[in-house]
Amino acid sequence: MLQPSLTSQSLTDQLRNEIVGIDQQVPLLDGSFTTYTNLDNSASTPAFQRVKQKTDELYNWYSSVHRGSGFKSLLCTHLYDEAREVVLSFVDADPESECVIFCKNTTEAINQLASIFPFQPGDMVLTTGMEHHSDDLPWRARTQVIYANVLDDGSLDMQDFAEKLERNAGKIKLVAVTGASNVSGFMPPIYDIAEMAHRYGAKLLADCAQLFPHRKIHVGPADSPRHLDFIAFSAHKVYAPLGSGGLIGPKEFFNSLDPVIRGGGTVEIVTLKEVIWNSSPERNEAGSPNVIGAIALAAALKQLSEVGMDAIAAHEAELTHYALTKLKQLPGITLYGLTNPNHVSDRLGVIPFQVNGLTHGKAAAILGFEGGIGVRNGCFCAHPYILRLLNVTDEEYKAHHERAIEHNRADLPGLIRISFGCYNNFEDIDRLVTMLERITKGDYHGKYAVDNHSGSYYPQGFEMASLSKYFSF
Repeated sequence: MLQPSLTSQSLTDQLRNEIVGIDQQVPLLDGSFTTYTNLDNSASTPAFQRVKQKTDELYNWYSSVHRGSGFKSLLCTHLYDEAREVVLSFVDADPESECVIFCKNTTEAINQLASIFPFQPGDMVLTTGMEHHSDDLPWRARTQVIYANVLDDGSLDMQDFAEKLERNAGKIKLVAVTGASNVSGFMPPIYDIAEMAHRYGAKLLADCAQLFPHRKIHVGPADSPRHLDFIAFSAHKVYAPLGSGGLIGPKEFFNSLDPVIRGGGTVEIVTLKEVIWNSSPERNEAGSPNVIGAIALAAALKQLSEVGMDAIAAHEAELTHYALTKLKQLPGITLYGLTNPNHVSDRLGVIPFQVNGLTHGKAAAILGFEGGIGVRNGCFCAHPYILRLLNVTDEEYKAHHERAIEHNRADLPGLIRISFGCYNNFEDIDRLVTMLERITKGDYHGKYAVDNHSGSYYPQGFEMASLSKYFSF
């Protein structure tokens, strides 16, 4: 599998042509330019050409939705409602019983569910030690949260998960688990977990921010024990970066609860004495919605459906196998999490690593300024998971804690992360490996200094204001 299959190569060629900015030239520290290599897709993906085309067309027709009598308003209302159908179809959700509430991203979607979920004193949420902060902090604000352990390889300790679920049966009202880790690419068995949760009377939320653009998701029939009660997702991770996302769940559930955000569009009728709420999803979408964002999301999902999620998964598995094989052979690089190149079908193409002898911030800066390669470094909004992977001791954590509360992030623990999109190819990985070989040999030219407040590294003389010559308002 060290060369792309013909199917994978054809798919890559097709999808690279569909990416806005795929040939964008960026400046390097030595004054030359190179084509940008984006290996930071877990954070946000570039836009599909179809998304740009459809939104450009839509600006000519844009209007407010719902209750407008003009042609533009009628058209946008139709498109906005049709976008809901596209989303529900993409995840095999029944439109009769399920609805999608459009939000601005996964974080807002989970916060909305946490705000309305009918927790009572003594109730619990069971989640895991690998969650993104957005699938942890909202629950802490509402009720008691307990955490299933993570194993040394970054995978979920399913035995501990099952024991905690059984031990707290009746108290755990919701299980909240990532569909795929944004740090390690590990995919918990969410359908098995749903079945376990339902057995003990709990609902399941799957944080699908990472899973959405890489795997086919099946919400499934409401009467199935493997049904996903709620899923949350972001459009900016699925090639439609226009500020949309969603929360999918049962209409009956949302209709039984008052909305957390109240205002225009959420009501059937209001008098000075009473309020009659609209049905979901409208009751949960106060104010003027992001019409263009929702339609952009639908356009991206149409594109992915035509390509086929299984084909995308197979292509990204080849990339992951190739990258792990190459990185494991590279002296001076330490991989974390799931590192076996032969076990790539049950994980995403998200790979965390360190360059030995360099801070993660400095190594990432060199990749960007001298290689034109976009990666991400730090803790990726999953601090407990990173501390677990790095085996940070309590004493080490205490020292980091003291510096952090003084707003000094210069030496905080972290990793470098690469993450693949459907359009990445073997050449992208080769460019990364070549630059890492240079870095591990000390073959880089800039003198880098850290900004203590942000923890980011910049070459001496670099000023953020200099970026405005490439794009400004």
